[in-house]
Amino acid sequence: MRQVYSFLVIIAVIVMLPKFIKRLLKEAGFKERFKQSFGFIPATELTKISQKNCIWIHAASVGEVVAASPIVRETRKRFPDRLILFTVITATGYEMANRIIKEADAITFLPIDLPWLSRRMVAKIQPAVFVNIETELWPNLLYYLKQKNIPAIMVNGRISEKSRRQYKWIRPFMKMTMTAIEKFCMQSEVDARYIIEVGANPKLVLVTGNTKFEQSYTQIDDALKKEKLAELQIISSKPIFIAGSTYEGEEELLLKAFIELKTAYNKAVMIIAPRKPDRADAIAEIAGSFGVVTIKRTMITQPHDADVIILDTIGELGQLYGIADFVFVGGSLIMRGGHNILEPAAHGKPIITGPNMFNFKDIYALMNTNKACITVTDFKELSQTMQRLAGDEQFCAEYSQNALKVIAENSGAAERSLDEIEKLINRAGR
Repeated sequence: MRQVYSFLVIIAVIVMLPKFIKRLLKEAGFKERFKQSFGFIPATELTKISQKNCIWIHAASVGEVVAASPIVRETRKRFPDRLILFTVITATGYEMANRIIKEADAITFLPIDLPWLSRRMVAKIQPAVFVNIETELWPNLLYYLKQKNIPAIMVNGRISEKSRRQYKWIRPFMKMTMTAIEKFCMQSEVDARYIIEVGANPKLVLVTGNTKFEQSYTQIDDALKKEKLAELQIISSKPIFIAGSTYEGEEELLLKAFIELKTAYNKAVMIIAPRKPDRADAIAEIAGSFGVVTIKRTMITQPHDADVIILDTIGELGQLYGIADFVFVGGSLIMRGGHNILEPAAHGKPIITGPNMFNFKDIYALMNTNKACITVTDFKELSQTMQRLAGDEQFCAEYSQNALKVIAENSGAAERSLDEIEKLINRAGR
């Protein structure tokens, strides 16, 4: 069964080669990712951690890197003398890891899960333990880890409803793959149940919580807040409304609601951060059709008269939430499933979401139950909520305090996860 999987991976790589070549010619920085994805890891990085019983932590992309940051921080605290290798899949994940994973001794891309590449990677590194963040499973990598008696653990595990349905079609293969994992540390009872349904041994599954409650890289003090406001040339503006991780189909409603807010509060400013920064021009065009003046973040070099700043950068949103008076989290007014509401919550910001938060179902349920976020279903409710948050200090403060309370009461997932990692290292005698 693993051989069939490997054959399909080979076919997929062959099919993707023209696209890879096109990106090599056009995309800055893709060459390094391409080389490492095919096993050509820089010797300077490999030498640091090769065959030294390092702790290998893997996170696929930006979201998983954010979730991993408390794990890496706790790992360094728990094992001050151990080397840490951190691997990623995507270019944005690599960029984010280099920004926030300061405790790692080496950061590289993970090679494609071709059998000879995974076998060589495991043989070269020979870590004390492999820590997989969330639920990205690479069958060949896990197989060769098991062959070398290297324990693997899933941390901050989550299974979406969509993934659960897809994995159940290949349950025998999933069950075989997951025999290489010695512990499943899941975010919630629902995730624990789902991972068992798709093949995990129930005896190896436990709930440790969500490390995203503990992310700290986004924190912003008064000095940094002033610095960010100066960078954006936002002076004496009130309120500041940030719409983060937005999609097509949401921006038009958000801009219309902001126009109504601007009518009541003429110093209001909006920062809109599309999920895909390359949509900045499309958003500017929509705003222009409403008569709204916009400016892209990368174009701000001097004072401007824009009402709307379009964030066309990557990795900055988490900090900028700290300058907002209230926040909307995108992907939730359309059927995308919403995005991480814990980032603005960590700053104590009142949060607005749409009704479609199924990608963060447990976090959303917890926040909603504790009156730490406000759900709107249409334009009218969105506009009314923005107006109330701008004008009702007590209402605003209530949601702000509740958000901080939820964050404080749900910390500790990283420490619980490290307890399990430490047990595996000790059991393996590494």
